[in-house]
Amino acid sequence: MNTLTAKRARNLTLNVVTWLFVLVNLFPILWMVWTSIHSNEEILGGVRAMTLDHLQWGNYLQLWQTINYFGYFKNSLLICGATTILSTAFAVMAGYALARFKFPGSNLFGMSVVSTQMIPGILFLVPIYLLFWQIDKNIGLPMINTYWGMILIYTAFYTPMSIWIMRSFFVSVPRDLEESALIDGCTRFQAFRKVILPLSVPGIIATAVYVFLTAWDELMFAWVMTTTSDVQTIPVGIRLYVGQYQNRFDLLMAAAAVSTLPVLLTFFLTQKYFIRGMTAGAVKG
Repeated sequence: MNTLTAKRARNLTLNVVTWLFVLVNLFPILWMVWTSIHSNEEILGGVRAMTLDHLQWGNYLQLWQTINYFGYFKNSLLICGATTILSTAFAVMAGYALARFKFPGSNLFGMSVVSTQMIPGILFLVPIYLLFWQIDKNIGLPMINTYWGMILIYTAFYTPMSIWIMRSFFVSVPRDLEESALIDGCTRFQAFRKVILPLSVPGIIATAVYVFLTAWDELMFAWVMTTTSDVQTIPVGIRLYVGQYQNRFDLLMAAAAVSTLPVLLTFFLTQKYFIRGMTAGAVKG
């Protein structure tokens, strides 16, 4: 009886701690939404002035009228979508090769992929900008302030980690399944396409979600490598509200709330596969 009581007390304590952790993490999101439906004067006036009497739902309408927010939204979807497709495709092929084949330098290549994540991205900012400028000057191919320039940068940055995620997932897939397909007459590519890929859907989705969410929130390179609203993404559009539009904190919070929706929807719709894919490498391969 004492053991049962202690177990219930421990479970209750863990539940309370978990809910406290969840509330702490949800508070900034709830505060962002709550702030977005009040006027700028009420926000500057403090929390006590933020009542239910005059909710400013028009902030969300004014958001699209103040700047070309739809353009920023479209640019983010295009750049992040293309980056997700390319990075995931490269990660699937490279991750499978690292997990299944041993070739000269395979271990060194695998470690090099991980070691790239230890280098701060800001160190690449000036060299990449100068490289793109030289390409435009000498070859005549514009790279700065272009979709393909941003897609190339993001694909190069997020592919290494994506490769490691997919490698961990492929390692967890039993080799026996693939060998059985080879015995039945399948080629290596057919076994990969018909057996391995269907089993790897959770890992592929986890990789795609990781790339999309990370690219969606990136600001530093988007701010420097894009100069016009024709290419600039949502983080840059939100940044324009800071000091450029009379410090409109109400519109800033509304823009942040709108930009968070795709992230929340993407995660909640794919969370089952995302968790499976991210924890696949925990099993022994």
